[in-house]
Amino acid sequence: MANAVAENPVEQNRLLHALPRQEYERLLPLVQPVSLALRERLYEKDRPIEHVYFVRTGVVSMVSLLEDGEIVEVATIGNEGMVGLPAFLGMDSVSLETFVQVPGEGLRMRAAALQQEVAHGGALLRLLQRYTQAMFVQIAQGSACNRAHPTEERLARWLLMTQDRVGADQFPLTQEFMAQMLGVRRPSVNLAARVLQHAGLIRYSRGRITVLDREGLESAACECYALIRREYDRMYG
Repeated sequence: MANAVAENPVEQNRLLHALPRQEYERLLPLVQPVSLALRERLYEKDRPIEHVYFVRTGVVSMVSLLEDGEIVEVATIGNEGMVGLPAFLGMDSVSLETFVQVPGEGLRMRAAALQQEVAHGGALLRLLQRYTQAMFVQIAQGSACNRAHPTEERLARWLLMTQDRVGADQFPLTQEFMAQMLGVRRPSVNLAARVLQHAGLIRYSRGRITVLDREGLESAACECYALIRREYDRMYG
């Protein structure tokens, strides 16, 4: 079984890879490999959901667009789950924008096909229920974090979550984009990034972040990072 699974392109998506072999293989004809381009919009507000996406590499952000044009990230999605939970929950459109934060690869499935699969019950339904709970914890904890913790701790948390999903020490990220995701002004995120850089935890150069000291970055982050990661790990435990 291990060799057969290793040959399949869904290996890098933890949610699909956690399925029993029979259910896993039944889904393979329903998914299509796709590239996830930087800043590509997967969903627009109040537009129909045609597909869901299982991220293999890269990172996708769900964001709230405020009336004044400000963008605030609500949740981050990587290879631990699926983009398109509203379709699983029976909705035919989304109220949040969703776009690619770090480019990568994914697997696309028609929303109608997903809904037909979960209607049968089985492991996919149970996993998506647990994933919904983990996503709820991420959103709720992120909201509390944005209110209670200083910018440098929030930035450390966010960089750790991004690194987990990218699976590499280096990834593209501009200060403007980080400011949008954290819901702060660019000078604030610039100062926070300098604090982390001067501590030897990261290096920031020409729109790329390099994590130099993972353990130190975890120590610099607020407790929200460990809580959110533990919730996702529990899904597959």
